[in-house]
Amino acid sequence: MASPPCRRRRPKGGSRLDPPLPHEQVRFAHNSERQFARLLDFYGIEWQYEPTTFVLERDKADNPVQAFAPDFYLPAYDLYIEITTLNQKLVTKKNRKARRLTELYPEVKIRVFYQRDYLSLLMKYGLEPPSQLLTDGEAPPFWLAEPPAPPTAPKAEPPSQRPKSA
Repeated sequence: MASPPCRRRRPKGGSRLDPPLPHEQVRFAHNSERQFARLLDFYGIEWQYEPTTFVLERDKADNPVQAFAPDFYLPAYDLYIEITTLNQKLVTKKNRKARRLTELYPEVKIRVFYQRDYLSLLMKYGLEPPSQLLTDGEAPPFWLAEPPAPPTAPKAEPPSQRPKSA
């Protein structure tokens, strides 16, 4: 599914009458994909969500038996991005598919974003904690939590206006 044409970010305090940003118009399979799209929107980078499905394997009758649809395509960079923040078994499977994709389609550029890359983006850009790391009612891990406000010194009281003793 292609994203709508990319436009600049909504100004802070923007009106609810402003047209929705591209990431607000797409239903993502995973929260990490939505957050990544939000970051791309913020920087005005045009993107498409799962626009192409690549056949990786066919049976003897030439029917597709395995395919791969990378999460994002960035037209300005001619680059596909696959986001993987889940368990290691799925990471291995996605790595295998990305390798197979480059073997069969050497002209296609793809990068896999791992959980460490994703968490680094969350921390760097202050995005919300990843839902897959939280259980209901649980606070975010300390490295994603908002830092406490620095302590403020109590206001100094003006000096007393007592007369000086002689």
